[in-house]
Amino acid sequence: MAIGFLVFTAFVLIAAFLLAQPVHAQTKGELRIGFQKGASLLVLQKAEGSLEKKLAPLGFGVKWVEFPAGPQLLEGLNVGAVDFGFVGEAPPIFAQAAGAKFYYIGHDPAAPLAEAIVVRKDSTIQSVAELKGKKIALNKGSNVHYLLVRLLEKNGLKVSDIQPVYLAPADARAAFESKAVDAWVIWDPFTAAAEKQIGARVLADGTGVVNNYQFYLAERGFTEKHPQIIRAVFEDSVERGQWIKANLRKAAEIIAPLQGLPVDVAELSLRRYEFNVKAISPAVAAEQQKIADTFFDLKLIPKAIKVSDAVAGNQP
Repeated sequence: MAIGFLVFTAFVLIAAFLLAQPVHAQTKGELRIGFQKGASLLVLQKAEGSLEKKLAPLGFGVKWVEFPAGPQLLEGLNVGAVDFGFVGEAPPIFAQAAGAKFYYIGHDPAAPLAEAIVVRKDSTIQSVAELKGKKIALNKGSNVHYLLVRLLEKNGLKVSDIQPVYLAPADARAAFESKAVDAWVIWDPFTAAAEKQIGARVLADGTGVVNNYQFYLAERGFTEKHPQIIRAVFEDSVERGQWIKANLRKAAEIIAPLQGLPVDVAELSLRRYEFNVKAISPAVAAEQQKIADTFFDLKLIPKAIKVSDAVAGNQP
């Protein structure tokens, strides 16, 4: 089923449902959304209740389930704890290789500035090449895992040339501050917080190296059964994303306390992301396939995968 047909079907279903039901439809289902505190758009949608308002006429409620990072969120999707999630480039690849049943539903535009390798302000390290033999903290299987691989490769190094220390963001920040690691590969808003709060210095970001797409994923069964719900989520995400970009300061003032961050940190983070969900194009799927192939070559995933098999609309 092609993306265009899926969207058309969603519109037909929505129209039919609204004509047949009263305005205040009784809740008949629930969309369980996996989110991370650093996912600013979802944090805003949760705070405003915009998705609840959008789905109520369709007879659906919303349940929010928080995860510390993308890999954990994908595990939640795999075991049936959530129906929908938003993650970076790498987690879906690890999850697909592990047999998770999901569809890539859409993506936000590239945001290479929104992830980086940072060092402490007093560090003597001045280039990625100088990371050889150093301890580098990162969340295994997250978007920054690929950033690290590519940056090392660009500077003539391999993952075997450094000492990876796999830690979730909160633990990685503690290790970074205590000097237990020499560098930290991390995404916004954690990057912005480290820069603003402790003077961390960006050694290299994703510019010219990675796209850093953000992906919307949904459990296969839910996607096939409720395309109108997926479409409604997209509509709301586009609307609220456009509002964020047009009202950065106001958006930061709402989002910052929910993320436990100062407003200027949240605003810096928002500036580095784009919020405009789009369907998965062949070009974006091809870029994602490059990451999958790289991870397989490095033996980071147990088997080769075909990303297109997990793109909604590509199934026979």
